[in-house]
Amino acid sequence: MPRNTLTAIQVKNAKPGKLSDGGGLFLIKTETGGNWIYRYQIRGQRRQMGLGGLPHITLSIARQERDKWATMRAMGKDPIEERNRERADSDEVRDRTDPTFAEMATTAFEAKKAGLRGDGTRGRWMSPIETHMIPAIGRKRASQITARDIHKAIKPIWRTKHVTAVKCLTRTRIILQQAAYGGYAVDPAIADAAKYMLGEHVHQTKNIAATPWQDIPALYARLEHEGVTGACLQFMILTAVRSNGCRLAKIEEFDGDVWTVPSERMKGRKGRVGDFRVPMTQEALRVAHKAHLISRQRDFVFSASYKRAGISDGGIAKTLVRLGEEGRPHGFRTSFRSWVQDTEAATFDVIETALGHVVGGKVERAYARSDLLDLRRVLAEKWCQFVIGQSASVVDLRGRQA
Repeated sequence: MPRNTLTAIQVKNAKPGKLSDGGGLFLIKTETGGNWIYRYQIRGQRRQMGLGGLPHITLSIARQERDKWATMRAMGKDPIEERNRERADSDEVRDRTDPTFAEMATTAFEAKKAGLRGDGTRGRWMSPIETHMIPAIGRKRASQITARDIHKAIKPIWRTKHVTAVKCLTRTRIILQQAAYGGYAVDPAIADAAKYMLGEHVHQTKNIAATPWQDIPALYARLEHEGVTGACLQFMILTAVRSNGCRLAKIEEFDGDVWTVPSERMKGRKGRVGDFRVPMTQEALRVAHKAHLISRQRDFVFSASYKRAGISDGGIAKTLVRLGEEGRPHGFRTSFRSWVQDTEAATFDVIETALGHVVGGKVERAYARSDLLDLRRVLAEKWCQFVIGQSASVVDLRGRQA
């Protein structure tokens, strides 16, 4: 056994410097504290092992640690290597039994993404979590996360970005619930407690600016001279299809006077939306053909000539800004919907189907399987005639006169 030379009083009153307690135990004293080290030699190599600092590691504790590792050295094992191995084993057990929030979020997303559009990338399921939650509590272990932690992370955006904040809260609860199902020591109810702590907030929904339907013909005429982006906006007006469907339209999706938008470009939950057939008026085909001739791109209907892809949302939005139009591209669907309502041009089912909305419950849809294409074709012609104010020349997408 080593001969101990220090006392607790000596440790307390010692000036800065190095003190030896024997058996390889040293205290490196500083003005504000000190650090214990254990020096030893093994396999002809001198090594120095940190044991912790004052005041948490007292003289008594330091001696116990020294004796523990001295015994390990006497058995021919390197104390530092053994401690590293123990810590690695401990970390592995901790990671397996008490993961971080970031790890739980990844696990939950992997479990959910098969049921999300585009495997979760299109709806950006993880985006609010990665932006607001992981920077705040990503490193916290499941057993450490509290309602106050969640509250603190979401509070800065609770009133300024309420929609995003609600997504953070809802998805955080899903992550915690998934972890609880996995047997981890976490309580999903802390997300509910955090919501209570955040307080009430009346969110005022701001609708996307829409061009009044009465002004659509004038805007449509102005877009005729705006190149590919103008043609895409015209196509959006005529078809009432969302931007993502129109911008990325491909030649192969057109068959005569029917355009089929693939399910991956339709909005809706995975498994609830399919390919969507859109009746083409001759004016819509003329506009698409014009854009295709301008872009000279083999696959895409609407494309900048220097790109091998469809045009961007930003590109078509800039065209409206340049024209001084306050309405947004998505607002054309509202313009169309309002025109139908005000003119009583079609029934509810036809209108909703034309907009790509799911009509009726699951049982009702199981029996009513028609997409009402012929009725929607009549509605599309009426809307087209209103938009252009005259009969359109008959032409197919490849430019052939009918």
